Amino acid sequence: MELKFDYEKTSKEREAMIREIIIWAACILGAILAAFLITRFALEKTTLTDSSMNTTLEKNNQIIINKFVYKITDPKRHDVIVFEQKGKEHIFYNVKRIIGLPGEKVSIKSGAVYINDKKLEEIAFVTEALNAGLADEEIKLGKDEYFVLGDNRINSEDSRYANIGNVKKSDIVGKAWIRLKPFGFVSKLNLIENMEGQN
Repeated sequence: MELKFDYEKTSKEREAMIREIIIWAACILGAILAAFLITRFALEKTTLTDSSMNTTLEKNNQIIINKFVYKITDPKRHDVIVFEQKGKEHIFYNVKRIIGLPGEKVSIKSGAVYINDKKLEEIAFVTEALNAGLADEEIKLGKDEYFVLGDNRINSEDSRYANIGNVKKSDIVGKAWIRLKPFGFVSKLNLIENMEGQN
């Protein structure tokens, strides 16, 4: 009788151990799956490789991209976006600010940006676009096309140049959401929220 009791006890302990292993394995797999889904569809980290967004964002700043927001809403003027730029050898991320929206006409005259022939009220810290580039002549944005500029316009390759041009919505990875160090929400840096009423 005692041997039978020990056998049953050992069997129950083995079953409990197996259940615990299965639960732990499920938790680990669930965490891996959740991490994959988050990085694939919701959030991603990237590092700025140039100074074209000074002083809002600086070279080597790490930011979190909100990849979900533009699946439920359209990009807005003054949003800082991350988009794919196709290089000669590979695709890489670029970070710029949206200036022109689909269907608008954009031009740059004497360093000032004009939208539909009306001078755009700029954010105070943004440098003038002394080189108009392609925008020296009026640019008509197509459906789902955006005109982007860097905040540091004297040192920014953006929609003024043919190697970038107008950015298609399909190339937008997401919205620059959080700067990790020093921590800050990108929309709050340099009081960008004060410009959100301009469309």
